[in-house]
Amino acid sequence: MPASPQSMSASLCEFIDASPSPYHVCETAAGRLRAAGYTELAEADAWSGDGKFFVLRAGSLVAWNSTGTPSRPFRVVGGHTDSPNLRVKQHPDRAVAGWSVVALQPYGGAWLNSWLDRDLGISGRLSMRAPDVATGIEHRLVRIDTPLLRVPQLAIHLTDDRKSLTLDPQRHVNAVWATGERPSSFVDHVAGEAGLDPAEVLAFDLMTHDLTPSTVWGADNEFLSAPRLDNQGTCYAGLEAFLSCEPTGYVPVLALFDHEEVGSTSDHGAQSDLLITTLERIVLAAGGTRQDFLRVLTGSMVASGDMAHATHPNYPERHEPGHQIEINGGPVLKVQPNLRYATDGRTAAAFELACRQAGVPLQRYEHRADLPCGSTIGPMTSARTGIPTVDVGAPQLAMHSARELMGAHDVASYAAALQAFLSPA
Repeated sequence: MPASPQSMSASLCEFIDASPSPYHVCETAAGRLRAAGYTELAEADAWSGDGKFFVLRAGSLVAWNSTGTPSRPFRVVGGHTDSPNLRVKQHPDRAVAGWSVVALQPYGGAWLNSWLDRDLGISGRLSMRAPDVATGIEHRLVRIDTPLLRVPQLAIHLTDDRKSLTLDPQRHVNAVWATGERPSSFVDHVAGEAGLDPAEVLAFDLMTHDLTPSTVWGADNEFLSAPRLDNQGTCYAGLEAFLSCEPTGYVPVLALFDHEEVGSTSDHGAQSDLLITTLERIVLAAGGTRQDFLRVLTGSMVASGDMAHATHPNYPERHEPGHQIEINGGPVLKVQPNLRYATDGRTAAAFELACRQAGVPLQRYEHRADLPCGSTIGPMTSARTGIPTVDVGAPQLAMHSARELMGAHDVASYAAALQAFLSPA
Protein backbone atom coordinates (compact mmCIF):
# COMPACT_ATOMS: atom_id res chain seq x y z
CA MET A 1 0.00 0.00 0.00
CA PRO A 2 1.28 3.52 -0.68
CA ALA A 3 0.63 4.74 2.88
CA SER A 4 2.98 3.79 5.72
CA PRO A 5 1.91 1.33 8.43
CA GLN A 6 2.09 4.15 10.98
CA SER A 7 -0.16 6.47 9.02
CA MET A 8 -2.63 3.68 8.30
CA SER A 9 -2.97 2.71 11.95
CA ALA A 10 -3.54 6.37 12.85
CA SER A 11 -6.07 6.63 10.02
CA LEU A 12 -7.94 3.57 11.32
CA CYS A 13 -8.20 5.26 14.72
CA GLU A 14 -9.72 8.33 13.04
CA PHE A 15 -12.14 6.15 11.04
CA ILE A 16 -13.38 4.34 14.15
CA ASP A 17 -13.73 7.49 16.24
CA ALA A 18 -15.81 9.05 13.44
CA SER A 19 -18.08 5.98 13.19
CA PRO A 20 -19.87 5.11 16.44
CA SER A 21 -22.82 3.33 14.74
CA PRO A 22 -23.38 1.32 11.53
CA TYR A 23 -25.04 4.39 9.99
CA HIS A 24 -21.96 6.47 10.74
CA VAL A 25 -19.68 3.78 9.27
CA CYS A 26 -21.59 4.15 6.02
CA GLU A 27 -21.48 7.95 6.24
CA THR A 28 -17.71 7.89 6.82
CA ALA A 29 -17.12 5.44 3.97
CA ALA A 30 -19.44 7.35 1.65
CA GLY A 31 -17.50 10.55 2.31
CA ARG A 32 -14.26 8.83 1.34
CA LEU A 33 -15.87 7.38 -1.78
CA ARG A 34 -17.28 10.74 -2.91
CA ALA A 35 -13.88 12.37 -2.41
CA ALA A 36 -12.40 9.68 -4.68
CA GLY A 37 -14.89 10.41 -7.47
CA TYR A 38 -17.59 7.84 -6.70
CA THR A 39 -21.24 8.72 -7.31
CA GLU A 40 -24.07 7.60 -5.04
CA LEU A 41 -26.92 5.86 -6.84
CA ALA A 42 -30.48 5.38 -5.62
CA GLU A 43 -31.87 1.87 -5.91
CA ALA A 44 -35.09 3.28 -7.38
CA ASP A 45 -33.23 4.93 -10.29
CA ALA A 46 -31.91 3.47 -13.55
CA TRP A 47 -28.16 2.78 -13.43
CA SER A 48 -25.48 3.41 -16.01
CA GLY A 49 -22.85 0.78 -16.67
CA ASP A 50 -19.50 2.57 -16.80
CA GLY A 51 -18.10 4.40 -13.79
CA LYS A 52 -17.47 4.49 -10.06
CA PHE A 53 -20.60 4.10 -7.96
CA PHE A 54 -21.98 3.13 -4.56
CA VAL A 55 -25.40 2.50 -3.07
CA LEU A 56 -26.59 2.82 0.53
CA ARG A 57 -29.34 0.87 2.23
CA ALA A 58 -29.68 1.97 5.88
CA GLY A 59 -26.52 0.73 7.66
CA SER A 60 -25.15 -1.16 4.62
CA LEU A 61 -23.12 -0.03 1.60
CA VAL A 62 -22.03 -1.57 -1.71
CA ALA A 63 -19.47 0.18 -3.97
CA TRP A 64 -18.00 -0.85 -7.33
CA ASN A 65 -15.75 0.33 -10.14
CA SER A 66 -17.06 -0.85 -13.50
CA THR A 67 -15.60 -0.43 -16.96
CA GLY A 68 -18.99 -1.17 -18.51
CA THR A 69 -18.01 -4.63 -19.75
CA PRO A 70 -20.74 -7.18 -18.88
CA SER A 71 -18.49 -10.23 -19.19
CA ARG A 72 -16.10 -9.40 -16.33
CA PRO A 73 -16.48 -11.45 -13.14
CA PHE A 74 -16.47 -9.85 -9.70
CA ARG A 75 -13.95 -9.76 -6.89
CA VAL A 76 -15.79 -8.77 -3.70
CA VAL A 77 -14.45 -7.77 -0.30
CA GLY A 78 -17.21 -8.05 2.30
CA GLY A 79 -17.44 -7.00 5.93
CA HIS A 80 -19.95 -5.82 8.49
CA THR A 81 -20.66 -2.39 9.95
CA ASP A 82 -22.26 -3.39 13.26
CA SER A 83 -20.58 -4.23 16.56
CA PRO A 84 -21.93 -5.57 19.87
CA ASN A 85 -23.10 -2.78 22.16
CA LEU A 86 -25.92 -1.62 24.43
CA ARG A 87 -28.96 -0.18 22.68
CA VAL A 88 -31.76 2.06 23.95
CA LYS A 89 -35.09 0.32 24.60
CA GLN A 90 -38.32 1.72 23.16
CA HIS A 91 -39.53 2.90 26.59
CA PRO A 92 -36.19 3.76 28.20
CA ASP A 93 -37.20 6.13 30.99
CA ARG A 94 -37.16 4.69 34.51
CA ALA A 95 -36.94 6.11 38.02
CA VAL A 96 -35.14 3.76 40.44
CA ALA A 97 -34.08 4.56 44.03
CA GLY A 98 -33.81 8.27 43.32
CA TRP A 99 -31.98 7.86 40.01
CA SER A 100 -33.10 8.61 36.45
CA VAL A 101 -32.18 5.44 34.58
CA VAL A 102 -32.10 4.62 30.86
CA ALA A 103 -33.13 1.05 30.04
CA LEU A 104 -30.62 -0.58 27.69
CA GLN A 105 -30.68 -3.82 25.71
CA PRO A 106 -27.56 -5.84 24.76
CA TYR A 107 -27.08 -6.06 20.99
CA GLY A 108 -25.27 -9.11 19.67
CA GLY A 109 -22.80 -10.99 21.83
CA ALA A 110 -21.65 -8.00 23.85
CA TRP A 111 -19.14 -8.89 26.60
CA LEU A 112 -21.26 -7.18 29.24
CA ASN A 113 -18.70 -6.68 32.01
CA SER A 114 -16.56 -4.59 29.64
CA TRP A 115 -19.33 -1.97 29.42
CA LEU A 116 -19.36 -1.21 33.14
CA ASP A 117 -17.99 2.07 34.49
CA ARG A 118 -17.37 3.66 31.10
CA ASP A 119 -18.30 7.13 29.90
CA LEU A 120 -20.87 6.45 27.20
CA GLY A 121 -22.15 8.61 24.36
CA ILE A 122 -25.19 8.06 22.15
CA SER A 123 -25.35 7.56 18.40
CA GLY A 124 -27.66 6.22 15.72
CA ARG A 125 -30.54 7.85 13.93
CA LEU A 126 -33.86 9.56 14.56
CA SER A 127 -36.73 9.09 12.13
CA MET A 128 -38.44 12.44 11.65
CA ARG A 129 -41.60 13.76 10.08
CA ALA A 130 -40.77 15.25 6.66
CA PRO A 131 -43.81 16.46 4.67
CA ASP A 132 -41.64 17.36 1.67
CA VAL A 133 -40.29 13.78 1.34
CA ALA A 134 -42.30 11.21 -0.65
CA THR A 135 -42.57 8.83 2.31
CA GLY A 136 -43.22 11.65 4.77
CA ILE A 137 -40.23 10.43 6.79
CA GLU A 138 -36.54 11.29 6.84
CA HIS A 139 -33.72 9.85 8.93
CA ARG A 140 -31.28 12.10 10.78
CA LEU A 141 -27.98 10.78 12.08
CA VAL A 142 -27.33 11.56 15.74
CA ARG A 143 -24.04 11.53 17.59
CA ILE A 144 -23.46 12.83 21.11
CA ASP A 145 -19.83 12.55 22.15
CA THR A 146 -20.17 14.05 25.62
CA PRO A 147 -20.45 11.67 28.60
CA LEU A 148 -24.18 11.11 28.93
CA LEU A 149 -24.64 7.61 30.39
CA ARG A 150 -22.81 5.23 32.70
CA VAL A 151 -23.55 1.63 33.74
CA PRO A 152 -22.17 1.46 37.30
CA GLN A 153 -20.42 -1.59 38.72
CA LEU A 154 -21.64 -3.06 41.99
CA ALA A 155 -19.20 -2.53 44.87
CA ILE A 156 -17.29 -5.68 45.76
CA HIS A 157 -18.50 -5.34 49.39
CA LEU A 158 -22.11 -5.90 48.26
CA THR A 159 -21.54 -9.16 46.39
CA ASP A 160 -22.11 -12.70 47.61
CA ASP A 161 -18.96 -13.94 45.90
CA ARG A 162 -16.02 -11.54 45.75
CA LYS A 163 -14.38 -13.58 42.98
CA SER A 164 -16.98 -12.94 40.27
CA LEU A 165 -20.28 -11.27 39.47
CA THR A 166 -22.83 -12.59 37.00
CA LEU A 167 -24.64 -9.85 35.09
CA ASP A 168 -28.32 -10.19 34.24
CA PRO A 169 -28.82 -8.46 30.83
CA GLN A 170 -32.34 -7.42 31.88
CA ARG A 171 -31.47 -5.84 35.23
CA HIS A 172 -27.77 -5.02 35.40
CA VAL A 173 -26.88 -3.05 32.24
CA ASN A 174 -29.24 -0.10 32.60
CA ALA A 175 -27.47 3.27 32.71
CA VAL A 176 -27.78 6.23 35.07
CA TRP A 177 -27.96 9.70 33.56
CA ALA A 178 -29.40 11.96 36.28
CA THR A 179 -30.62 12.10 39.86
CA GLY A 180 -34.31 12.65 40.52
CA GLU A 181 -37.02 12.43 37.90
CA ARG A 182 -36.37 14.30 34.65
CA PRO A 183 -39.07 16.60 33.24
CA SER A 184 -38.44 15.29 29.70
CA SER A 185 -37.79 11.83 28.28
CA PHE A 186 -34.32 10.59 27.37
CA VAL A 187 -35.18 10.45 23.65
CA ASP A 188 -36.46 14.04 23.78
CA HIS A 189 -33.18 15.03 25.43
CA VAL A 190 -31.19 13.35 22.66
CA ALA A 191 -33.27 15.10 20.00
CA GLY A 192 -32.74 18.45 21.70
CA GLU A 193 -28.98 17.86 21.98
CA ALA A 194 -28.97 17.15 18.24
CA GLY A 195 -30.77 20.44 17.53
CA LEU A 196 -33.99 18.71 16.49
CA ASP A 197 -37.60 19.22 17.57
CA PRO A 198 -38.53 16.29 19.85
CA ALA A 199 -42.18 16.59 18.74
CA GLU A 200 -41.16 15.63 15.19
CA VAL A 201 -39.48 12.36 16.23
CA LEU A 202 -41.48 9.37 15.05
CA ALA A 203 -39.02 6.55 15.86
CA PHE A 204 -35.40 5.97 16.78
CA ASP A 205 -32.48 3.55 16.51
CA LEU A 206 -30.12 4.63 19.29
CA MET A 207 -27.09 2.92 20.79
CA THR A 208 -24.29 3.63 23.22
CA HIS A 209 -20.60 3.99 22.39
CA ASP A 210 -17.48 4.20 24.55
CA LEU A 211 -15.99 7.70 24.48
CA THR A 212 -12.35 6.74 25.09
CA PRO A 213 -10.47 7.67 21.88
CA SER A 214 -8.79 4.99 19.79
CA THR A 215 -5.03 4.96 20.24
CA VAL A 216 -1.75 3.42 19.12
CA TRP A 217 0.37 2.41 22.10
CA GLY A 218 3.11 0.18 23.48
CA ALA A 219 6.86 0.54 23.98
CA ASP A 220 7.33 0.42 20.20
CA ASN A 221 3.85 1.69 19.22
CA GLU A 222 2.98 -1.82 18.04
CA PHE A 223 -0.54 -2.08 19.46
CA LEU A 224 -3.84 -0.39 18.60
CA SER A 225 -6.68 -0.18 21.12
CA ALA A 226 -10.14 0.89 20.00
CA PRO A 227 -13.82 0.12 20.25
CA ARG A 228 -15.51 -1.73 17.38
CA LEU A 229 -12.39 -3.23 15.79
CA ASP A 230 -14.75 -6.12 15.11
CA ASN A 231 -15.53 -5.25 12.43
CA GLN A 232 -14.53 -1.69 11.59
CA GLY A 233 -10.97 -2.97 11.23
CA THR A 234 -12.21 -4.76 8.10
CA CYS A 235 -14.42 -1.86 6.96
CA TYR A 236 -11.40 0.43 6.98
CA ALA A 237 -8.93 -2.05 5.44
CA GLY A 238 -11.48 -3.07 2.80
CA LEU A 239 -12.20 0.57 1.92
CA GLU A 240 -8.48 1.35 1.64
CA ALA A 241 -7.95 -1.72 -0.54
CA PHE A 242 -10.93 -0.86 -2.73
CA LEU A 243 -9.88 2.76 -3.28
CA SER A 244 -6.29 1.75 -4.07
CA CYS A 245 -6.94 -1.12 -6.49
CA GLU A 246 -7.10 -0.79 -10.25
CA PRO A 247 -9.61 -2.98 -12.13
CA THR A 248 -7.83 -5.75 -14.02
CA GLY A 249 -9.92 -8.57 -15.41
CA TYR A 250 -12.41 -8.21 -12.57
CA VAL A 251 -14.96 -5.69 -11.33
CA PRO A 252 -13.85 -4.77 -7.77
CA VAL A 253 -16.69 -4.54 -5.25
CA LEU A 254 -16.83 -3.48 -1.60
CA ALA A 255 -19.86 -4.78 0.37
CA LEU A 256 -20.37 -3.70 3.99
CA PHE A 257 -23.43 -5.14 5.75
CA ASP A 258 -25.27 -4.30 8.94
CA HIS A 259 -26.69 -6.89 11.40
CA GLU A 260 -23.98 -9.56 11.17
CA GLU A 261 -23.77 -9.71 14.95
CA VAL A 262 -27.43 -10.78 15.18
CA GLY A 263 -27.61 -13.20 12.25
CA SER A 264 -27.81 -10.89 9.19
CA THR A 265 -31.51 -11.59 8.62
CA SER A 266 -32.83 -8.17 7.63
CA ASP A 267 -33.61 -6.18 4.49
CA HIS A 268 -30.00 -4.96 4.37
CA GLY A 269 -28.05 -7.73 6.11
CA ALA A 270 -25.86 -10.26 4.33
CA GLN A 271 -28.85 -12.60 3.99
CA SER A 272 -30.80 -9.95 2.09
CA ASP A 273 -30.86 -9.44 -1.68
CA LEU A 274 -28.66 -6.33 -1.49
CA LEU A 275 -25.44 -7.82 -2.89
CA ILE A 276 -26.89 -10.25 -5.42
CA THR A 277 -29.29 -7.70 -6.94
CA THR A 278 -26.56 -5.06 -7.06
CA LEU A 279 -24.23 -7.42 -8.91
CA GLU A 280 -26.96 -8.30 -11.40
CA ARG A 281 -27.80 -4.65 -11.99
CA ILE A 282 -24.12 -3.90 -12.67
CA VAL A 283 -24.15 -6.48 -15.48
CA LEU A 284 -27.51 -5.34 -16.85
CA ALA A 285 -26.45 -1.67 -16.78
CA ALA A 286 -23.39 -2.62 -18.84
CA GLY A 287 -25.65 -4.04 -21.55
CA GLY A 288 -25.49 -7.67 -20.45
CA THR A 289 -28.28 -10.19 -20.01
CA ARG A 290 -29.29 -12.34 -17.07
CA GLN A 291 -27.45 -15.20 -18.73
CA ASP A 292 -24.33 -13.00 -18.81
CA PHE A 293 -24.82 -12.32 -15.11
CA LEU A 294 -25.13 -15.99 -14.22
CA ARG A 295 -22.03 -16.76 -16.27
CA VAL A 296 -19.84 -14.13 -14.58
CA LEU A 297 -20.80 -15.44 -11.14
CA THR A 298 -18.98 -18.69 -11.91
CA GLY A 299 -15.69 -16.80 -12.23
CA SER A 300 -16.26 -14.48 -9.28
CA MET A 301 -14.97 -14.74 -5.71
CA VAL A 302 -15.71 -13.14 -2.32
CA ALA A 303 -13.34 -12.42 0.56
CA SER A 304 -15.46 -12.30 3.70
CA GLY A 305 -13.45 -10.12 6.06
CA ASP A 306 -13.97 -10.33 9.80
CA MET A 307 -11.54 -10.01 12.65
CA ALA A 308 -9.77 -13.16 13.89
CA HIS A 309 -8.71 -14.49 17.30
CA ALA A 310 -5.07 -13.93 18.16
CA THR A 311 -3.58 -16.44 20.60
CA HIS A 312 -4.22 -15.07 24.09
CA PRO A 313 -1.14 -14.99 26.36
CA ASN A 314 -3.23 -15.61 29.50
CA TYR A 315 -5.35 -18.38 27.96
CA PRO A 316 -3.18 -20.21 25.42
CA GLU A 317 -5.00 -23.46 26.23
CA ARG A 318 -8.21 -22.03 24.72
CA HIS A 319 -6.66 -22.16 21.24
CA GLU A 320 -6.10 -25.01 18.79
CA PRO A 321 -2.57 -26.48 19.25
CA GLY A 322 -0.25 -25.85 16.33
CA HIS A 323 -2.23 -22.84 15.16
CA GLN A 324 -0.65 -19.93 17.00
CA ILE A 325 -1.94 -16.62 15.65
CA GLU A 326 0.34 -13.67 16.29
CA ILE A 327 -0.48 -9.98 16.59
CA ASN A 328 1.41 -8.15 13.80
CA GLY A 329 1.90 -11.53 12.13
CA GLY A 330 -0.14 -10.79 9.02
CA PRO A 331 -3.67 -11.55 7.78
CA VAL A 332 -5.46 -14.69 8.97
CA LEU A 333 -7.09 -17.38 6.83
CA LYS A 334 -10.03 -18.89 8.73
CA VAL A 335 -11.00 -22.53 8.13
CA GLN A 336 -13.78 -24.54 9.80
CA PRO A 337 -14.84 -27.89 8.28
CA ASN A 338 -18.44 -27.58 9.53
CA LEU A 339 -18.80 -24.39 7.47
CA ARG A 340 -18.92 -21.79 10.20
CA TYR A 341 -16.41 -20.23 7.80
CA ALA A 342 -16.87 -20.53 4.03
CA THR A 343 -13.22 -21.24 3.12
CA ASP A 344 -12.34 -24.27 1.02
CA GLY A 345 -9.21 -25.29 -0.86
CA ARG A 346 -10.10 -23.24 -3.96
CA THR A 347 -10.61 -20.00 -2.11
CA ALA A 348 -7.80 -20.57 0.40
CA ALA A 349 -5.36 -20.91 -2.51
CA ALA A 350 -6.64 -17.68 -4.06
CA PHE A 351 -6.07 -15.73 -0.84
CA GLU A 352 -2.63 -17.29 -0.37
CA LEU A 353 -1.74 -15.99 -3.84
CA ALA A 354 -3.09 -12.55 -2.90
CA CYS A 355 -0.85 -12.46 0.18
CA ARG A 356 2.17 -13.50 -1.88
CA GLN A 357 1.35 -10.79 -4.42
CA ALA A 358 1.11 -8.24 -1.59
CA GLY A 359 4.31 -9.48 0.04
CA VAL A 360 2.69 -10.17 3.42
CA PRO A 361 2.71 -13.36 5.51
CA LEU A 362 -0.45 -15.46 5.90
CA GLN A 363 -1.54 -17.11 9.15
CA ARG A 364 -3.98 -20.03 9.26
CA TYR A 365 -6.61 -20.33 11.99
CA GLU A 366 -8.80 -23.22 13.11
CA HIS A 367 -11.07 -23.18 16.15
CA ARG A 368 -10.81 -25.79 18.90
CA ALA A 369 -13.16 -28.69 18.14
CA ASP A 370 -14.49 -28.69 21.72
CA LEU A 371 -15.56 -25.03 21.65
CA PRO A 372 -18.46 -23.50 19.68
CA CYS A 373 -17.17 -21.51 16.72
CA GLY A 374 -18.52 -18.13 15.73
CA SER A 375 -19.42 -17.36 12.14
CA THR A 376 -19.31 -14.52 9.62
CA ILE A 377 -21.10 -13.20 6.56
CA GLY A 378 -19.05 -15.70 4.53
CA PRO A 379 -21.26 -18.82 4.56
CA MET A 380 -24.50 -16.92 4.02
CA THR A 381 -23.01 -14.70 1.29
CA SER A 382 -21.69 -17.76 -0.52
CA ALA A 383 -25.02 -19.57 -0.25
CA ARG A 384 -27.02 -16.47 -1.24
CA THR A 385 -24.93 -15.69 -4.34
CA GLY A 386 -23.40 -19.02 -5.32
CA ILE A 387 -19.97 -17.34 -5.37
CA PRO A 388 -16.98 -19.21 -3.86
CA THR A 389 -15.92 -17.42 -0.66
CA VAL A 390 -12.88 -17.26 1.59
CA ASP A 391 -13.07 -16.14 5.22
CA VAL A 392 -10.18 -13.96 6.34
CA GLY A 393 -9.37 -11.39 9.00
CA ALA A 394 -6.79 -9.53 11.06
CA PRO A 395 -5.80 -10.91 14.49
CA GLN A 396 -7.09 -9.28 17.66
CA LEU A 397 -7.68 -9.84 21.37
CA ALA A 398 -10.77 -9.03 23.48
CA MET A 399 -13.27 -9.63 20.68
CA HIS A 400 -16.77 -8.32 21.55
CA SER A 401 -15.39 -6.25 24.42
CA ALA A 402 -16.29 -2.57 24.60
CA ARG A 403 -12.62 -1.97 23.77
CA GLU A 404 -10.50 -4.32 21.68
CA LEU A 405 -6.83 -4.78 20.76
CA MET A 406 -5.00 -5.47 17.48
CA GLY A 407 -1.52 -5.01 16.06
CA ALA A 408 -0.80 -1.55 14.66
CA HIS A 409 1.24 -3.05 11.80
CA ASP A 410 -1.52 -5.50 10.84
CA VAL A 411 -3.70 -2.68 9.48
CA ALA A 412 -1.44 -2.11 6.45
CA SER A 413 -0.76 -5.79 5.77
CA TYR A 414 -4.48 -6.64 5.96
CA ALA A 415 -5.36 -3.83 3.52
CA ALA A 416 -2.52 -4.86 1.17
CA ALA A 417 -3.75 -8.46 1.03
CA LEU A 418 -7.32 -7.35 0.33
CA GLN A 419 -6.12 -5.00 -2.41
CA ALA A 420 -4.24 -7.85 -4.10
CA PHE A 421 -7.33 -10.05 -3.80
CA LEU A 422 -9.46 -7.38 -5.55
CA SER A 423 -7.01 -6.97 -8.43
CA PRO A 424 -4.95 -10.17 -8.76
CA ALA A 425 -1.87 -9.99 -10.95
